[in-house]
Amino acid sequence: MAISIDLDFAFRMEKVTDVLLQFEAAVIPEQRLLETDTWVTKGEHFARIHAQDDIGERVWIRAEGRYDVSYKAKVEVARLPAEIAQLEHMPPHDLPGEAVQYLFDSRYCPADRFQSFVEAEFGNNDGGARIAAIHDWIAGNFTYEPGSSTATTTGLDSFIERRGICRDYAHVMVMLARASGIPARFVSCFAPDVTPQDFHAVAEVFLTDPTTPGGGAWFLVDATEMARPDEIVKIGVGRDAADVSFMTSFGATEFIEKHVRVSRA
Repeated sequence: MAISIDLDFAFRMEKVTDVLLQFEAAVIPEQRLLETDTWVTKGEHFARIHAQDDIGERVWIRAEGRYDVSYKAKVEVARLPAEIAQLEHMPPHDLPGEAVQYLFDSRYCPADRFQSFVEAEFGNNDGGARIAAIHDWIAGNFTYEPGSSTATTTGLDSFIERRGICRDYAHVMVMLARASGIPARFVSCFAPDVTPQDFHAVAEVFLTDPTTPGGGAWFLVDATEMARPDEIVKIGVGRDAADVSFMTSFGATEFIEKHVRVSRA
């Protein structure tokens, strides 16, 4: 499946400021960039660095005044959907090093506080079956409500209020998976059926890989049910939204506008 992406955003800095951006589709085996074009305003500094887990790139810019970013891409997604409920839980002592960090609490995902809840609510399920049950519980109990959360809203806040946007759904999914002893990470991405059109966020969980005896792999889970794994274009991954924000400013910055258009090519 080929996905077309057309993105524009702009912001303004009153004085010279460092800003870290992450907005481009990642170059990884499960997705191939067929076309790509990035245009940015010229500033004092522009440099690319590896993003978390070497999935995607971050861009450092240093500039002042109005700064515009335009990005267009066509991406072929080669990821095969998996039957999550049929996958098994990998015991923590068998996990590879890359997955261990995603068992721990993070800024927006206080998983330790939910261990008793997941056992009471999902204790009859294990591994992928539990992930499927958590997905269904979130999808059935939460209301997708733009404007109902802010950049400081945590998974705990969203759990209490039972509403939010994709970022909040992903945080709760990650939080409850980690509380179940299953590594989970936050994924920023593009997807064609996201409404309203914008950057999207989903969770990714580490379970046994049926194609590799004794091995494990990451599997995408979207509790908003707006994005299919075989149509998701990954931008980056992290412990939670703090690691993969499309823009992090290290000084006063005024965000001006953003337009995101994602479609099936």
